[in-house]
Amino acid sequence: MMSRVECQFIGRPSATAPRIQAGGHPCQGLYWTPEGKRPKVALIATHYNVDFAEHYIAPYFAERGYGFLGWNTRYRGVEDQFLLEHALIDISVGMKWLKEEAGVEQIIILGNSGGGSLMGAYQAEAIAPTLADLLKGEGRDVLASLPGADLYISLNAHQGRPEVLTDWMDASVVDENDPVATDESLNPFNPDNGPPYSAEFVERYRAGQRARNQRITDWAKAELIRLNEAGIPDRIFPMFRVWGDIRCMDPALDPSDRITPLCYRGHPAIANKTPSIGRANTIKTWLNMWSLETSKCQGKPHLEKFDLPALVVQGSADTGVFPSDAQKIHDFIGSKDKTLRMLPGAHYFEDSMQHRVTATDVMCEWIEARL
Repeated sequence: MMSRVECQFIGRPSATAPRIQAGGHPCQGLYWTPEGKRPKVALIATHYNVDFAEHYIAPYFAERGYGFLGWNTRYRGVEDQFLLEHALIDISVGMKWLKEEAGVEQIIILGNSGGGSLMGAYQAEAIAPTLADLLKGEGRDVLASLPGADLYISLNAHQGRPEVLTDWMDASVVDENDPVATDESLNPFNPDNGPPYSAEFVERYRAGQRARNQRITDWAKAELIRLNEAGIPDRIFPMFRVWGDIRCMDPALDPSDRITPLCYRGHPAIANKTPSIGRANTIKTWLNMWSLETSKCQGKPHLEKFDLPALVVQGSADTGVFPSDAQKIHDFIGSKDKTLRMLPGAHYFEDSMQHRVTATDVMCEWIEARL
């Protein structure tokens, strides 16, 4: 397959982030195309912090005649500093490059994995800007006039950043400064609690996860005030034990074809003890990205603004995005033309090359019927 496609490196500055003195561009990516061709239709995919330049699905689309820009913002690998408003400006750099330099006439946004809510936020901001007042000067002007896409595809996407983190949080944590302290009555890895988990435990556990998110938010707001009063703009803090989604342990919850016990980092009981997603945050990043109360990275408010055709694709064996998540994303989308397709396969369809081919075929057929 790779012999029939080619890719080029793209590096560009952003309205709110110049090229650094060492030479690196804040916005970087790879543009995948059929060998020797300049496609008129292209996809773009970006994540909050994961490098999507070499996205697994890129060569599959390029082989079928599409361009594919695996695009990274300034926050690739530095999730602890993420701010949504600047990430959207960085995404617009890729969108404009496709139109102005690559000769693309129609663009499909691909919101994959955690990037689903990020790309959803981008498209929603292009439809109806709400964040421009957070910035001044050129950044504000860019944020107020983002170029929109023609189609939107949600591919094995989480509902939103604060939603997925909260769903994965270990609700039995009683002290954010102590990775060991545990409320055993809420410990999902205590066999006395399950699995299988009772309806009563599930209700208490989910409430405990939301309460944990709110406790961190309450602390973050108060701490930011304290720091600012002392002339300190921000600080970093750790977070432990965030592989505690009980759906990763109990197959009866949100049934699918997934393997249990399993999460993206292996066995949940082991992964939960290891620093992982959200392991370090600045206070501003917590409030901007992870907090259920204050984050603008939640999916629903953005998806409700959609007026373009949208496709939701979900793998039935995904161990971190579940059927109910895909259904909610589909239901939240405000577009009249929207479709939900459940397909065999894991999160990145890494379990089978045929699953990747099938998923690409489904997305291409949907695109071709609308462009």
